[in-house]
Amino acid sequence: MSGRGAPAPAPVVGAEELAVAVVAARWHEEVMTGLLDGALATLRELGTARADVVRVPGSFELPVAARAMADRGYHAVVALGVVIRGGTPHFDYVCQGVTQGLTQVAVTTGVPVGFGVLTCDTEEQARDRAGLPGSSEDKGREAAVAAVATAAALRSAPRPDDGEGRRLP
Repeated sequence: MSGRGAPAPAPVVGAEELAVAVVAARWHEEVMTGLLDGALATLRELGTARADVVRVPGSFELPVAARAMADRGYHAVVALGVVIRGGTPHFDYVCQGVTQGLTQVAVTTGVPVGFGVLTCDTEEQARDRAGLPGSSEDKGREAAVAAVATAAALRSAPRPDDGEGRRLP
């Protein structure tokens, strides 16, 4: 199970100050419903100030939507999607593009992006990770916690100064 080694759940100090965008693909409706429900329930539990949802056609469109939300001032973005392997290399190209695109959004904007994109061989594997009844994992929840915890950590991180309140370069 991929959840092995995950940190224990802990409260996220400062979550109530954060506005979070959830960008979610529409492909694989049942799995996406589980991921989205898990992410939104988690954002409510964490007490985030705001959680807005933007739906896009598929996982390949997630990076552009995540970038737009980061540019609009959201403190964190949760990206949710599902890519299931088929009989062509399309799976590899989509997974690579989505992963690199979301990484680029986080690094270039400084806005944390929770990675809740399932890349599975079968629909059964996806359902088992989607937080549905009977699922062994909830990747929507995990992605929301990762994004919010990182945003909160960055907001509370100390800024070095020269001792007189001036920020060092």
